[in-house]
Amino acid sequence: MRLRNLALPACILVIFACAKSRVTTYPAEPSPSESSVKSSPIPPSAPPVEPSAKTLRVAPPTKPVRTYSETVSGWKSHQDLVQWMEKDFSFDANRFKKFEGTLPPPRTPEETFKLKSGIYLDAALFTKETLNRINPSYKAKIAVLIIRPYRANHYICSFQNGGKIFIMDYGTPFRETTGTYGPFHSLGEVRKFYAKHFPVKGRIEAISYLP
Repeated sequence: MRLRNLALPACILVIFACAKSRVTTYPAEPSPSESSVKSSPIPPSAPPVEPSAKTLRVAPPTKPVRTYSETVSGWKSHQDLVQWMEKDFSFDANRFKKFEGTLPPPRTPEETFKLKSGIYLDAALFTKETLNRINPSYKAKIAVLIIRPYRANHYICSFQNGGKIFIMDYGTPFRETTGTYGPFHSLGEVRKFYAKHFPVKGRIEAISYLP
């Protein structure tokens, strides 16, 4: 009887020993690198950047263009006119060719000043008007050189200064006579000057003032 009582607990112990043991395992702690990768959210795509507005470049204020009258009102002597003619005025070759051998319609002083070019008659009218605006005592006039045989006449501006005669001759293709010359004692001396230096073939028959 006692042996049976001892065998029963022993059998129970054998049964428990033979049963599979159940072990609860827990997931391993993720490595720091894996954790950061898994936990970092994917940033949303950035919205398109609107192009910034272009900066407008504001041009500096331009110097106002002075008119003929405004400019001449600041000139004190014929030297101011001479400087402008030699620096800013140019011979208009196309106009000269168009009216070669004829008398062209003259430009007004305002037109000549604006264009800064012209031919003999334009220049003569411009210098006459300008000189008389600067100082009426210049008594500026247009003089015409009569060239023969039957060639186109030549026009210049004559003015007085200190009791002597001076001439202005611009708007011509001939460098030999382009410029301001003087003093002369009479138009006769001016005629001799042109007879000697004017390169156009022909005879200068006379010189006189236009009315």
